[in-house]
Amino acid sequence: MELRHLRYFVAVAEAGSLTVAAEQRLHTSQPSLSRQIRDLESELGAQLLTRRARGIELTPAGRAFLDHARSVLSQVEAAAEAARRAAHPAKPCFTMGFLTGHELTWMPEALRILRDELPNIDVMISSQYSPRLADGLSQGKIDAAFLRRGKGAAGLAFRLLVKEPLVVILPSDHRLASLKAVSPKDLAGETFVIVSDTAPVLRAVIDDYLKRSGINITPAHEADHVTMGISLIMSTRGVGLLPAYAQNFLPSSVTSRPLKGDAPTVELVLGYKKSNQSPILKLLLSRLDELVARVVKKTR
Repeated sequence: MELRHLRYFVAVAEAGSLTVAAEQRLHTSQPSLSRQIRDLESELGAQLLTRRARGIELTPAGRAFLDHARSVLSQVEAAAEAARRAAHPAKPCFTMGFLTGHELTWMPEALRILRDELPNIDVMISSQYSPRLADGLSQGKIDAAFLRRGKGAAGLAFRLLVKEPLVVILPSDHRLASLKAVSPKDLAGETFVIVSDTAPVLRAVIDDYLKRSGINITPAHEADHVTMGISLIMSTRGVGLLPAYAQNFLPSSVTSRPLKGDAPTVELVLGYKKSNQSPILKLLLSRLDELVARVVKKTR
């Protein structure tokens, strides 16, 4: 008896037909399959199936043999899989999350640092809003995330990466584009585009800055992310305040100007779960100063 006899018998039993099993499952001829089943029955000394006009019917011996045949095939597959895993161990997996838009700057350098020392790892990337990244960290779905530090992040730890100044984003031919720097009062009366509550930390920084500046601005539009904000500024000929990294995405028709005086900043941090014992995470944390230095040098 060979394993192929068991596979053929199980295929016939599950298909309920020698013809269907031969053509659709085993891709062999029906006479050849019938011969293999007869050989199996001869080896066992028992009839396993009865041929009917509409297919086959298992005999009591066939029904008893079917469960054992399936069990044997299952054990063989499990043994084969165990051998494959032993011969080719699964690569360690590490999941990094990025606040949408920051992959362009931080991901290449972070991957370079990890793979310089750990070339045989699989790195998964997740790009989302900061609140969702924080949830992923808390649930153990993400190992490390480049995000804004929000409230209510119990069990998480954060390392400061950079403080990004806010800049004014506006059409290249806007009247304020002729200025070297823009003051808060210059923004009064302009169509103002602001980020929505999908970016609660950045929204709070912008609202606080406008309030401290003593100007009353009612936003005309809200954007869920940086590229949407830039698109709204283009289409409405409005202005907006965004972190400096947004300059990486500006088309020629849109430009940026610094704010006069002490521009407000928003922090970008690396977040991780305190209980996460991943050696890959420990490596990343140990090389964080180097990572920041690389990114700062590249973006100057």
